[in-house]
Amino acid sequence: MPDQIRLTSLTKEALVRLLRNAGSSTVSAETLEADIAEGAPVNADGTVSLVEYAAWLCKEEPHAEP
Repeated sequence: MPDQIRLTSLTKEALVRLLRNAGSSTVSAETLEADIAEGAPVNADGTVSLVEYAAWLCKEEPHAEP
């Protein structure tokens, strides 16, 4: 299906658009590129998995104590 979204294989632009539409006020093409430069996972074809990126973000962000 051509209109089907593959959450494990998004272009960088599609990932930014998806996260912005979901309510993120901090994600941008620049922040995504900075995250990739810091080690965020990228597929061999240059796409990004939302699942792997979210897991990487959780690992990288310090968790606040309640």
